[in-house]
Amino acid sequence: MILESLRLTPDHDIPAPLLTELTALYASNRDFYALSGDFPDADDIRPEQVAAALAGELAHPDVEVLLARGAGRLVGVAITLAHHPDPADPDPWIGLLLVDAGEQRKGHGRTLASLVEDRLRAAGRTAVRLAVLDNNPGALAFWTSLGYEVIGHRGDLQQGRPCAVLRKPLADVDVTRPRSQPQPH
Repeated sequence: MILESLRLTPDHDIPAPLLTELTALYASNRDFYALSGDFPDADDIRPEQVAAALAGELAHPDVEVLLARGAGRLVGVAITLAHHPDPADPDPWIGLLLVDAGEQRKGHGRTLASLVEDRLRAAGRTAVRLAVLDNNPGALAFWTSLGYEVIGHRGDLQQGRPCAVLRKPLADVDVTRPRSQPQPH
């Protein structure tokens, strides 16, 4: 899997072919968007809506949109926030991790999460947080299987939806050593 930052055109737009790919990826996750309510109609997610949603994210200077490609196609997207608006919160956040519904259960989500963690670790960050909607037990099971622990509950910042807040320490890892080999003590 290749992970790259979203690059906008000189006019600050998403290139049309990429917007088409992103819209297909978002639309493939109809069940998630029916739960979240992020789009007016989860059965009819349109390019202009995806562009507006991403523009809203990118308006924040600490946000990065990461594109995950496998076998030459977009298989996932992650949105990270380097600094939470709450100054008492020292950790970066994963605001969204989305895998094409047709590619789920193939390890792409785990790989994408791991690559995001590696980027944060390389930037000197020691932990990462995220929020999971209370009405999304599948997402909670996914994140806890990756070692994230629930540290609290609160409404999300954008719409006040009830969420579990999770955190995972990012232990130092020698990125030159394959993960399957034990680390020396």
